[in-house]
Amino acid sequence: MLTKNEAISKLNDLGAAGQPFSFYCDFLGERWCVESGKQENQFYLNIDNQNPGKNQSIVHSQQRPRLSTMDYGLETTFNKKPIDIVSFKKAFDQVIHQVNIGNSFLTNLTFETPIETNLSLEEIFHHSQAKYKLLVPNQFVVFSPETFVKIKDDHIYSYPMKGTIDANIPDAKNIILNDVKETAEHITIVDLIRNDLSQVAKEVEVTKFRYIDRLETNDKELLQVSSEIKGYLGNEWKNRLGETLSKLLPAGSISGAPKPETIKIIQKAESYDRRFYTGICGYFDGESLDTGVMIRFIKQEHDQMIFCSGGGITSFSDPEKEYQEMVDKVYLAI
Repeated sequence: MLTKNEAISKLNDLGAAGQPFSFYCDFLGERWCVESGKQENQFYLNIDNQNPGKNQSIVHSQQRPRLSTMDYGLETTFNKKPIDIVSFKKAFDQVIHQVNIGNSFLTNLTFETPIETNLSLEEIFHHSQAKYKLLVPNQFVVFSPETFVKIKDDHIYSYPMKGTIDANIPDAKNIILNDVKETAEHITIVDLIRNDLSQVAKEVEVTKFRYIDRLETNDKELLQVSSEIKGYLGNEWKNRLGETLSKLLPAGSISGAPKPETIKIIQKAESYDRRFYTGICGYFDGESLDTGVMIRFIKQEHDQMIFCSGGGITSFSDPEKEYQEMVDKVYLAI
């Protein structure tokens, strides 16, 4: 595990040398794990290059052949035990107070949910369908749909996702795209990410605004709203790869705006340390970079598996709806 400064130096050196590497880091970008060359694997990363808009040259997979429940003669089981809504509202009220007095425009509030499943972390990694999958054995697994940044041909891209709805609700697409709260939240995040990219890139622009991604889960189908933001890095970006990633952390979509004050609000309102949940992971192939936000995150604590999930809180937020969104995001992407 590397410190922030150690990681920046190592990623700068690997980028300048055109040396492929894979990595993950924690929410605040203070702890990093970086692998390059033929060293023994401490983690397993898979980036799916079949998704629309993906950089097709990037795919890094160290996973074994795909497993199925039929191989075990088992039916997949999955039960969740979310926090009660009264406890949820206590944290929600703390956040909404800070929003109402102007200390934050948007705060991403998250919770831990104990789960029960007949699958191990490794089996969840192999079963899951997701753009970004990461397994740190005996610690945690990630199956995330959300890109952090991609870099290709001297340009950097980001794809913030904000706004989730059950796809089975009649007219779900129009409902989510016309929801005042969800629209305000999405606009805030797009503006935040645009400002973040402006720290490291020029000619930053929103190239796609509020399009729909469709996600399959173990018990339902979800629609999520995304946008695309693009900027120009110049032809020497590999030499400062570590600095670039560090400047962009923590990810705006899972922190809020303005970042410094919002992070303080998160740390006071949440009853646990996120650690690697909502960090980032990714792969550099020597020419391009693809990274994901570590949401859809399950960690192992002794004999208990815990799923972390949440959502963005704005002045338009309704606690019951936010609670339901937090619960809906606890799923297996199988």
